Amino acid sequence: MMIRDVHIADRPRERLIRQGAGSLSNQELMAILLRTGTKEESVLMLANRILKSFDKIQDFKDATVEEMTAIKGIGEAKAVQILAAVELGKRIYRKHSEGRYVIKSPEDAAAYLMTDMSSLVQEHFVVLFLNVKNEVLHKQTIFIGSLNSSIVHPREIFREAVKRSAASIICAHNHPSGNPTPSPEDIEVTDRLVEAGAIIGIELLDHLIIGDHRFISLKEKGYMS
Repeated sequence: MMIRDVHIADRPRERLIRQGAGSLSNQELMAILLRTGTKEESVLMLANRILKSFDKIQDFKDATVEEMTAIKGIGEAKAVQILAAVELGKRIYRKHSEGRYVIKSPEDAAAYLMTDMSSLVQEHFVVLFLNVKNEVLHKQTIFIGSLNSSIVHPREIFREAVKRSAASIICAHNHPSGNPTPSPEDIEVTDRLVEAGAIIGIELLDHLIIGDHRFISLKEKGYMS
């Protein structure tokens, strides 16, 4: 079944033209990429089944042709169309991230990091190095694994900050559970980094904990003096 077989008022393509891509659901966007359904399913039904084949939409960024073609109704051509669209999205986001992104609030920092960090299955500790204008000079993953104060060495972080001529830093790590509530270990690590930054003269502006498209700012929560 072609998209034209759907009632004209509900055609995703027409809705995109009239209302913009942001008004469409994930199912409708997928239907536009697919263009056609199968003999048994409409294109919208097929799109919905593809989306349900993955736990969450972010999982598409790591999907392979083999995984896509394993879904009934998806041949190599459709798989390639979907993965090409995913790769374009990744490149657009990456290009945006590589620019001199300005961070004025915890929300800005979370927006910069959320797409990559909210779907990680292991904890990643990431540092943003900023200049005096709060522009991102560099982003670096310092370590991967459970957060522990004996593993997160301030010297590694601030050595990189000095190397980058950073005026300040923002730290972030994810909770794979999806719950961004800080643990005692999170707070202990933050205290150590605040103290080290004060000595060196490179301020830790914030420490974000990122969950499932949610985040907590330890600065806003009063854990950083």
